[in-house]
Amino acid sequence: MTGITKAACIGGGVIGGGWIARFLLAGIDVSVFDPHPEASRIVGEVLANAEKAYGMLTGAPLPPRGRLTFEKSLQEAVSGADWIQESVPERLDLKRRVLTEIDAAARPDALIGSSTSGLLPSDLQRDMKHPERLFVAHPYNPVYLLPLVEIVGGEKTSKATIEAAMALLAPIGMKGVHIAKEIEAFVGDRLLEALWREALWLIHDDICTVETLDDVIRYSFGLRWAQMGLFQTYRIAGGEAGMRHFLAQFGPCLAWPWTKLTDVVDLDDALVEKIGKQSDEQAAGLSIRALERIRDENLVGILQALKAGNDGKGWGAGQLLKDFERSLWAAGGGKTAAADPAGPLKLVETKVSPAWVDYNGHMTEHRYLQVFGDTSDALLRLIGVDLAYVEAGQSYYTVETHIRHLGEAKLGQAIHSTCQILAVDDKRLHLFHTIRDAESDAVLATAEQMLLHVDTEAGKATPAPAAVLNKANLIAAAHAKLPPPDGVGRHVGQKR
Repeated sequence: MTGITKAACIGGGVIGGGWIARFLLAGIDVSVFDPHPEASRIVGEVLANAEKAYGMLTGAPLPPRGRLTFEKSLQEAVSGADWIQESVPERLDLKRRVLTEIDAAARPDALIGSSTSGLLPSDLQRDMKHPERLFVAHPYNPVYLLPLVEIVGGEKTSKATIEAAMALLAPIGMKGVHIAKEIEAFVGDRLLEALWREALWLIHDDICTVETLDDVIRYSFGLRWAQMGLFQTYRIAGGEAGMRHFLAQFGPCLAWPWTKLTDVVDLDDALVEKIGKQSDEQAAGLSIRALERIRDENLVGILQALKAGNDGKGWGAGQLLKDFERSLWAAGGGKTAAADPAGPLKLVETKVSPAWVDYNGHMTEHRYLQVFGDTSDALLRLIGVDLAYVEAGQSYYTVETHIRHLGEAKLGQAIHSTCQILAVDDKRLHLFHTIRDAESDAVLATAEQMLLHVDTEAGKATPAPAAVLNKANLIAAAHAKLPPPDGVGRHVGQKR
């Protein structure tokens, strides 16, 4: 299997909805079965948050969104699917029954993943006729932003299934980690359970409130963990002598009576009420959806920071995001279609997403520049300046831009952008872009840009190769017959 063409999601709650969004935004068609009467509303809200997050996360050209369908039966949902993800409630009897039904109805070569956070795959695959294709694919919430998936096979899971599942995650921007042995709660939840158990004791014993405990995490080691995890963080703590020194220095602490990890707190009504009340106070009236949006915006910021870190090479999940974006740019968001040079080239079609608007509900200034930049990139791909060209050491850099804001682009509005080549020489491209309303064709903004061809290794301007110039000149010759666009050559403050 070279890629996922169609996915099926059985269960559309918090985790299932996140899987649906992750697949859809990767351009994969998704069929869903969930008997919950409000499944479509819940999934729609998760998808709206995911689309907003992706609008902030990356400027790389995403593929066209996959097609979402809700089916009336599990059998209809899994029909023809390449990857089937089960995300029903965490009960062994229920999951086992659902997975057995999936197994009976799915295509023979379909992969079947379970989102279980702790049940053993060997127990899940007990009644399946084709247990070799069942594996645990345990994600983290929100699935559409957090890239990790724990891949765990059972006693009857084939090596080929594990290899196929791992290979299919990278193209949708996820990081598969293979857990070598099946164990209850796997790796991530075991770590979280240890921290959670200690945290409950700290609240129970009135050492701190839930807000104080969260502050301890988010203002300290939580920031370190986001980039380096646990062991590499402690390696640094060992100084120049590294991990061995750290273990020698702090290893004896493990025997000290600091922790209650082996003692389970009694979650009686009083403790539940204490935690609930403190949690309500901490939320300060924010709804779950509002908290999700805040979480997503913060995660986007952290991922972007990690992408730019380590001298521009990326680190941790940021490196994964960088690699995912490279694949998106290589695909070009779907190859730039050949355009008719008899008129300005229509190169970008999009909608104003929630992540693009300001407090007035209008598209904010830097998003206009993003659309104009996407338009220039689409033209460059059209004349042969694609990702491979850039990786070979040459590119065009934008050295000057003049933007005019002539109308208002609002939330949800369909817009498109066109490009007219004004002039070409061996080192320069002189371009004029126009953003229009897709329905009325009204002009919303224009940008005049000068692009300079550079040798990125030498850091200086250099003539473009003949193959690129020939393609650019063919378009420029056709555009020379067009009237000069309104606003060309204007400067800031010039009278109309």
